[in-house]
Amino acid sequence: MNKVVVLGLALLTATAAYAHHSFARDYAEDKQISLEGDVVSFEYRNPHAWVYFTAGDDRGVLRRFGAEWANPRRLEQQGIAAGDLRPGDHVVITGAPSRSATNYSVHLKSIRRASDGWSWPGGRARTR
Repeated sequence: MNKVVVLGLALLTATAAYAHHSFARDYAEDKQISLEGDVVSFEYRNPHAWVYFTAGDDRGVLRRFGAEWANPRRLEQQGIAAGDLRPGDHVVITGAPSRSATNYSVHLKSIRRASDGWSWPGGRARTR
């Protein structure tokens, strides 16, 4: 019985450690790219929020990108709410590119919506 409990705890610990990955594993943190496009959706959920948007890739081909952000609790502390980004918002996203050339994602470092000056980081984000 004790072996089963210990094995179960070890499995839970390993699963949690894998789920909370290092961004450096998936993204080239020593590089930075900026992409300009339109928001498709904003998923404000654990473990990390995601901004999905369309933008041109390095050849100008329109692609659907994902920008992995912080967890919602941290975003909330920084003034970011679930309704701050809406489909159709035109944004410029800067971040570390994916290590995989076929994975259109970035680790979000900054985001700006020129239409109203909303941006992050830089103190608390302005809301609409």
